Amino acid sequence: MTDLNQKPATINDVARAAGVSYQTVSRVINDHPSVREATRQRVKEAIRQLKYQPSSVARSLATQRSNLIGVVSFGSPEFGPTQMLYNIEQAAQMRGYHVSISSIPALSQEELGLAVNALRRQRVDGVLIIAPLLGAETGFLRECAVPIVLVDADPSAGLPVSSINQHYGARLGVEHLLNLGHRRLALIGGPQQWNNARQRQQGWKEALLDAGLKPVAQAFGDWSARSGYAATLSLLETGQAFTGLLVGNDQMSLGALRALREFGLSVPEEVSVVGFDNIPESEFFDPPLTTIYQDFPSLGQSSLAQLLTLIETPTEAEVARVIEPRLVVRSSTASVGSGVGLELVESKSRRRRKE
Repeated sequence: MTDLNQKPATINDVARAAGVSYQTVSRVINDHPSVREATRQRVKEAIRQLKYQPSSVARSLATQRSNLIGVVSFGSPEFGPTQMLYNIEQAAQMRGYHVSISSIPALSQEELGLAVNALRRQRVDGVLIIAPLLGAETGFLRECAVPIVLVDADPSAGLPVSSINQHYGARLGVEHLLNLGHRRLALIGGPQQWNNARQRQQGWKEALLDAGLKPVAQAFGDWSARSGYAATLSLLETGQAFTGLLVGNDQMSLGALRALREFGLSVPEEVSVVGFDNIPESEFFDPPLTTIYQDFPSLGQSSLAQLLTLIETPTEAEVARVIEPRLVVRSSTASVGSGVGLELVESKSRRRRKE
């Protein structure tokens, strides 16, 4: 338990504990290359033991920077953006930076411009933008006089981007279903103005074409469980039978599971379902959901590290950082041969249409 009355450690306390000068401690804090590795590790250990927090005021005076990072977040309650924002804040604190957040209600150039300019007036050192931006929407940001990194945006945006490989994630889901013997696969995609949704749709389609198969059908939702439910019913009512379903996120998968159940189809015996995100609740769905895990903690940390490199040592900055997702297999997928198969799915679809 932390003692709130305990006096915080100072840079001189760290210097005494490590047996070095306070100038050496300062060099270690600022990653100066002139410090020997053994000395650097000794100082870091003293910092850890004393729980020393560098003074942001002192660092600002020394570096002529504010040690303030701006974050523009699209006003979405979805799991992914929320997790990214949380992990960016945590990573910033570890690096001695503070975070100022500007949430925009609508995804437009005007709203983005207003948010970035508001952060610039706070003298932020750089800006992270968490928004589903497509390449065509980012041109005006390239003229901004402050370092900017886009988080999970279109890799072709022309600005530094940290992202998760959505295209590969969709292929993982499709290949899992193909390996289980499924050959008729449908898609519930996210809103098409989102880069992530487009990338996942493209990955689904290309994986099927590479396997010599044609996509059966697709419908789209708005990331909510309600829209996943409605989109799945619309697919089923077309009569285009499928035994595998890739869904653009786990919340829409929850709606899809209910729609399939109401239609008289069991999961995974008659239809296998793969979601996207691996939200904490997905393992408690009925049945527990097979899904694509997106490492949002790593994405938040990676995007912040990319921005700080752009601020502190711009010659070493990377244009793109990409994190690979992975498949989490649970009970919502099974071999196509384990149930009664496509014929029953088709017959139930025909019967429902007649009703």
